[in-house]
Parts: sequence; C-alpha cells; structure tokens
Amino acid sequence: MESPTDELLSLITETTKQLQHLQTLGIEGIQVSELQNAPAVRVKQTEASSVARDMSINFKKPTEIEITKIRAEVKPKELFVDLRPEQEKLAQSTETFEQIWAEVGHCTRCPLYQERTHIVHTEGNRKARLMFVGEAPGADEDAQARPFVGRAGQLLTKIIEAIGFKREEVLIGNVNRCRPPGNRPPTPEEASMCKPFLLREIATVQPEVIVVLGNTAMRNLLDTKIGITRLRGAFQDYKGIKVMPTFHPAYLLRDPSKKRETWEDLKKVRDYLDNSKSSS
Repeated sequence: MESPTDELLSLITETTKQLQHLQTLGIEGIQVSELQNAPAVRVKQTEASSVARDMSINFKKPTEIEITKIRAEVKPKELFVDLRPEQEKLAQSTETFEQIWAEVGHCTRCPLYQERTHIVHTEGNRKARLMFVGEAPGADEDAQARPFVGRAGQLLTKIIEAIGFKREEVLIGNVNRCRPPGNRPPTPEEASMCKPFLLREIATVQPEVIVVLGNTAMRNLLDTKIGITRLRGAFQDYKGIKVMPTFHPAYLLRDPSKKRETWEDLKKVRDYLDNSKSSS
C-alpha cells in the first residue's frame, strides 16, 4: 500500500503531465478548487513542503484540480487545426491554349458533335484576373464559334462592364464546347468529356476569381449536387481560386427579378478584386 507521501507525489506527477498536455492545446490558465469532503491525509511537513516548492504549487490541504476557465481564446474546433488536411492548390500549368485546343481537335468524344456547326473555345484575356464559365454554347455561339454572343451574351457583357471591366479583359468559356440540341443542359456524360479541357485552361491562366453561371457550370467546377439558389452569393473554393456562383444570364432574361440578386453577387466579386489589387 502506498504511503501518503508516495500518493501525493503520484498525484503531482500526474497533474504535471495533464498541465503539459493542456499547454500544448493552447490552454494558458487553470484554477484550483478545494476538495470539500476529502479524507484527511497526514504527511510530514518537510516532505510536503519540499515537493510543493519544487513543483511551484502551494498546498494548504489536499486539493483536486478542476479546469474552470480557459483564458486563451481558443475555440474547440481550432485546437486540432494542424490535423486538417492541407488545402489542395491548383498547380500552375505551362500549357498554351493552342496546345489544349489541338488536343480537343475535331472532337467526337460525345454525341454532341453530330449536330454542331463549330466547336466554341474559351475566349478573352489569357492573363485575366476574372473568368466567367457557363454551361454550353447556344445557337448564336454555335454559328459564330464564340462564347456568349447571343442575347444572354450581350447581357453578360453589360454585367462585366458594370463591375468595371471590359469584355476583352476577362476570360469567358463554357463547360461544354458543342451546342446541345434545343439548348438543353449537357448531360453529366457529355460534360465529363469536355470539362478536363476547361480545367486545363484554368490551370494555365490561374484567375483570381471564377464566376460560374448557373447550375451546370457550378456543379461541374465545384463537384457538388447543391443547387445554385443555395450557393449563390457566397464565395466557394476551387483549389485555392475564389469561385462565385450566380445565375446564368439566360435565366435572367426569363426572370428579370433575379437581376438584383445577381448584381449583389457581382458586387462582391468587384469588391474582392479591388481589395486584392490594392493590397498587392
């Protein structure tokens, strides 16, 4: 059976280990409260005083240590921040658009090639800070081999100018490069054939912000099944690049009441880019 002195030494040793563990978690202070109904423990005064002095703890009578307040402002979820996986960053690509487009070639990877007039590649400034991504070309785009040139494209141009950019200063593209029949959204299988080329273009340009227009673009870039109405207006992340989901201009033509929400989304993009530019 342990002597009272050994018991006290064991308690102090265990307490020290706990204190060291708490300090590694960012807890800076503890408070000692007395154990009200503890049985009396008699130890030699000289032994107890020596041990207490060495441990920098003053013992008046037997105590138990109780954490009552965390003085460091550390949230529980922040205690284990070092255990989180490091966020994946998009590696800079040295490919040119011409190299990517050469690999696209006269694409027959999915059935959309059967009714297309032209393949519609990404257009704009290849050093752009801002990129817009839609779902697929429409009839006007298919005819002209340029993205966003129809009525929806004209509205997009006005939106771009409203936030202080010119169309030629930004980058504009789509998940798919061939027009689906009847302007329907591309199927997941069709998108999967074309999306890798868009991602390679993004890796080449490394824009600061990508605005995804509508559900199809958002779900393909962010790999999510959540709808645009739930995610729009809040910055998301694609491998370290800010992504702002908002409504597609074609949808705004059908429901002009959504223009106000879209304008709020784009103002956040404008403000972010303004602040980013001023701080660099």
